[in-house]
Amino acid sequence: MISILVCSVCLFLSLVMAVIRLIIGPTLADRVVALDLISFITIGYIALYTLYSGQMALLDIAVTLGLVAFLGTIAFARLIAKQSREG
Repeated sequence: MISILVCSVCLFLSLVMAVIRLIIGPTLADRVVALDLISFITIGYIALYTLYSGQMALLDIAVTLGLVAFLGTIAFARLIAKQSREG
């Protein structure tokens, strides 16, 4: 129980730092990485809650969110690459 609390606090601190990077990130790439990190921190929260509650069905949601976040990151990377080629 203590380890779940410690992990939750660590995830919260990393979420706060990622949101700060999202807000003040000087480039679009910084913001894309921050959004990707926020989605994977959310996956961490889902996994942590799965351990706490014992509901294994939540892991399917975490895997799906991971796949969607990966595809979103690829789309943003293509957009950034296209913008750098044009201008």
